[in-house]
Amino acid sequence: MAKHTTTFFIAGVVLSVMAGFAAAQGGPRKVSTAEAMNAAVSKVQPEYPAMARQLKITGSVDLEVVIGETGAVESVTPVSGNPVLTKPAADSLRKWKFKPFVQDGSPVKAQAVLKFNFAN
Repeated sequence: MAKHTTTFFIAGVVLSVMAGFAAAQGGPRKVSTAEAMNAAVSKVQPEYPAMARQLKITGSVDLEVVIGETGAVESVTPVSGNPVLTKPAADSLRKWKFKPFVQDGSPVKAQAVLKFNFAN
């Protein structure tokens, strides 16, 4: 049993070191939705597509956003939602501006998931 415990401990240490190395290599700092929303200084609301309105397509869209060191949006990736709604939501999110996120006194990239709701 001691051999298995040691193996798991070593594997855990290796994974921790690898995660720390990845973060040190410029991986975005994961922030909560609330943190990202509090840091948003300029928000552009998405337009509800006419086709979606006519077809009564409603629902929520989750988008992953990477925010650069300056607070500008670097990338937006759909996580979930109807594709008819994800495009306008992503287009609007690309125009948002954020206060830079700071770690150890320096601005860092941040990553969060934001939700947009579409209702008739």
